[in-house]
Formats: sequence, C-alpha cells, structure tokens
Amino acid sequence: MTTNSSSSETVVVGAHQGPRPPLHIESPDCPGSTDIEKQRTREIALQGHQKFHRLGWKRLTIVLIVTAIALGSLSLPGAYATLGMVPGVILTIGLGMVAMYTSYVVGQMKIKYPQIAHFADVGKLMFGRTGYEILGVMFSLQLIFTTGSHVLTGKIMFNTLTEGGACSIVFGVVSAVILFALAIPPSFAEMAVLGYVDFGSIVAAIVFTMIATGIKGADGPGGLAAVNWSAWPKENLSVSEAFIAIANIVFAYSFSLCQFSFMDEMHTPEDFPKSILSLGIIEIVIYTLTGALVYAFVGQDVQSPALLSAGPLLAKVAFGIAIPVIFISGSINTVVVGRYLHARMFRNSVVQYINTPMGWATWIGLGAALTVLAWVIAEAIPFFSPLLAICSSLFISGFTFYIPAVMWFWFIKQGKWYELRNLPLSIMNALCFAIGMIVLGLGTYSSIQDILDRYEAGTVNEPFTCAAP
Repeated sequence: MTTNSSSSETVVVGAHQGPRPPLHIESPDCPGSTDIEKQRTREIALQGHQKFHRLGWKRLTIVLIVTAIALGSLSLPGAYATLGMVPGVILTIGLGMVAMYTSYVVGQMKIKYPQIAHFADVGKLMFGRTGYEILGVMFSLQLIFTTGSHVLTGKIMFNTLTEGGACSIVFGVVSAVILFALAIPPSFAEMAVLGYVDFGSIVAAIVFTMIATGIKGADGPGGLAAVNWSAWPKENLSVSEAFIAIANIVFAYSFSLCQFSFMDEMHTPEDFPKSILSLGIIEIVIYTLTGALVYAFVGQDVQSPALLSAGPLLAKVAFGIAIPVIFISGSINTVVVGRYLHARMFRNSVVQYINTPMGWATWIGLGAALTVLAWVIAEAIPFFSPLLAICSSLFISGFTFYIPAVMWFWFIKQGKWYELRNLPLSIMNALCFAIGMIVLGLGTYSSIQDILDRYEAGTVNEPFTCAAP
C-alpha cells in the first residue's frame, strides 16, 4: 500500500504485516519537486521497508545466538573457579531460565506495542522523553562496551597467536578495523548469514578447549583426579569476587538487550517464542558444560577467557578457531547501536533505509565513529573479566532483569497483581526485579572495587600501552 496526500508531506509506505504499523516517511521534496521525484522517494522507502523486514524466527535465533554465545561462554570457567562447581551450575541454569522468561516478556511487549524498535522506546512509554534518553544512553553504552570487549579479545588473540609479535595497540587497531568492516551490512537478515559461521566457530572453539584442557589435565601429575577444583566457593571469598563471578554469568545471558531491535525486522513477530525457547536451551546446555567441564579439567588456575587455559600451543589453535566468533559477534553489536542511532538521526527521511548514497555515507561514518569509541574503551580498560562485570552490573542487570519485570507490571499484566491468576507471575517478576537490583548495586560496587584493587596491586597494565593485555 502506498498513499500520498496532496495536503501533507508525509508518505505512508508499506502494508501492515501482522501488528506492525505502516511506516511514515517525510517526503524530502520541495514545492518544485516533480511527480517523478516524489514517486522515486516512495520507491526508495518501500524498498527499504522490505529490506528490513525479512527476518524469520530461525534467523532470529541465529542473531540472538551471535549476540549471546560468545564472550560470555569464555568467562564461565573462571566464574566457576570463584563460586565453586555446585553454585556455578545452579546459577548458570537458574539465571538462564530467568533470562528466558524475561526475554519472553520482552517479546510480549513488542507484540503489544509494535512501534517499539529499540529498548529506548520502552523508556519513552514509561517516562516520556526523559525515559527515552536514559534508556537510549544505557542501550548505546552497553553495546559499545560489548564491542570494546571484542576489541580486547582480539588483542589477546593476536598477542597469543604471534607471541607478542607487535605492540598490543596495533593489535587493538587491527581488531577494530575488522569489527568495523564486518559491521557494514546494516540488515540483521544479512548478519544472520554470518551468524551460522559464528555459531559453528564458537561451538568448535568450546569443544576444542574442552578436549584440550581434558587431555592436559589427564596428562598432569595424578591425572584428572588431582585437579584442584572444588564443589564449593574458594576459601576467603570476598563479596567483590563473588559478584564479579555472578556478573560474568549474567553477561552470558544478555540476549534480550537486542531483542526489540531484531524483532523489529521480523516478518512474523508472533513466532518469537520459538526463538527464545531454542536459544535458551542451547545457551543453558553450552554454558553449563563449558563452565563445569573446563573448570573440572583445569581447576583453580583456569584463565579468562578460557581459551588461554589450553596451554600455549593449543591456545593458539583454539583462538584460531574462535576468530569468526570474536569478530562477527562483536560487529553485530555495532550494527544494533548503529541502527538505533541512525534511525534516530534520520527518522523522517529515506536516508534511514541505507539504500541511497547519503544513507550509505552516514551509515559507514557512524559505524566508524562507534568502532573508534569501542577501541578507546578497550584500551582504557585493558582487562577482560572486570570489563564484562562492569557491563553486566550497570546495564545487563536492567535489560535482562529489572526492566522486563517493570514492563510486565506496567504494561502486560491484566487486572490487580494480587489476583489469584496473576499471583505466580507477580512473584516471578518481583524476583526478576530483585535480582536486577542486587546485580546493579553489589555488582557495580564489586566491579569498581576489583579494578581499584588490581591497580593497587600492580597486576594490570596501564591504559594505551604496548604491553600484552
């Protein structure tokens, strides 16, 4: 459906698909514009609308996997070493199930309010322009920080493969350039194609790391029976150490952050529960096996990211296998935040569709700026686990736990919260809110304290140096 009103400069493009409202694009023509120019504007908008609504539930699962099963899985064995095997497994499975539920709430919100394109729009529904800006900043910072984590992992990977063959700043720049190049495709349907490679890469890297660490542990003095792993938390565990480990598990379940953005490209958004169920089961299985087995094979000396625990030679092989996931998973974060910012900058223009010279120029320029910012973060905070903990505590605590809980109470619940039909879900969402608040408060405190302790002990490099991360 394409309509044009002679009394307005607004062009309505595209027909309803499910609950999705039609797009309203402001025609850029001036009073002297010809009918041909107006028709061309409508065609560009229609083509763009079709380009960005090609995502099915299977590809949604893949792009969610790309954002989730990457850096998070590599930090879990280290979290188990801190928390112990039993608490580690319980928290991995428990937080995974909670994250599946809150992700389902996010999907319900998108179906009920199809105009939501990103998490910032939820803030606008709650608190108007102020809420929009606050959640928009949180949303953008989390994605940029996550891209920075991938820059840092790329530095670690290149340093491992070359045995410190160049200044680590050079490795950081190379990682940033690769991340930028992979973030050029603007459509999530296009990124899903790379997602299959990404998923294969991380599974292969995890399996290889499990086998390598298992062989290494078996060949050690006393074999696997002598590995110093524990079922319970390590001795003299501080609150700071415990919550950094918990925050790393939380980071592994951060897929709901991008869910609104991905679902906005779905041609049938109502299919989202299939994706959430598939992703949740895959994540819980992979995370539990990765954390438990690598910790059992390596013990308290397990490193973060876990690929470093396979030994010098095998770590090189593991990182080589993991190259696609390091950069593909990182690049999709740039695409998500880029899409949010680009659409905001060109909300009433066909430039938002990135199918014109101006659209491509602004898209590439924005992607470059975001990647540079992510590189600066990676150089300024040159340590892996605390960086993930900061992201989890400040941002993922909200997007995965307490904000979906508020959405359920505010927008989705029907009737009073204490009605018998609502009581189980009211309790569930209250629990989600409490988890989010605890991670936000204690997790943020613990992350900051840990960074201060590391600097005081001299166990981390100074920012922007050539030393290996």
